[in-house]
Amino acid sequence: MGKIIFFEDRNFQGRSYECSVECSDLHSHFSRCNSIRVDSGGWMVYERSNYMGYQYFLKRGEYPDYQRWMGFNDCVRSCRMIPMVSSHHGSHKMIIYPRPDFGGESVELTEDCPSLYERFHITDINSCNVTDGFWIFYEHPHYRGRQYLIRPNEYRRFTEWGSMSSRVGSIKRITL
Repeated sequence: MGKIIFFEDRNFQGRSYECSVECSDLHSHFSRCNSIRVDSGGWMVYERSNYMGYQYFLKRGEYPDYQRWMGFNDCVRSCRMIPMVSSHHGSHKMIIYPRPDFGGESVELTEDCPSLYERFHITDINSCNVTDGFWIFYEHPHYRGRQYLIRPNEYRRFTEWGSMSSRVGSIKRITL
């Protein structure tokens, strides 16, 4: 069971809302979000309702202002809890492809990759097949830029994971 608390003002001040389940529309609970405390679990928070817009992965900890979770603004409108597994016991596996519909030479990943270009000379992923674990695609190397939650599924095009571009700079497993 996870628990996340949203605060309207910085440094955990102002009106707050506590959540322990996914919520597709947080707008009725608060108008802005400037700080977050994650008491347990891993969470993906979204800029817009229905899990749309910018995405941010937050694990247990305190985020006294939105820049601490790499937020672009104080808008959080939906959230979902992400299953987290131990890196010792959980398996992670995905196959990435340079072309849509699983085309081109594939690369299999089972570990984090801080720079796709340095490791594989790849800058674009157009499709992927995730068989095990939850992952985050980052727009830039070394886990920076826009984030995209990648769950076990087949993604035939980058738009299916919510991106407007095939550019992926780094990939990280979601683990405890």
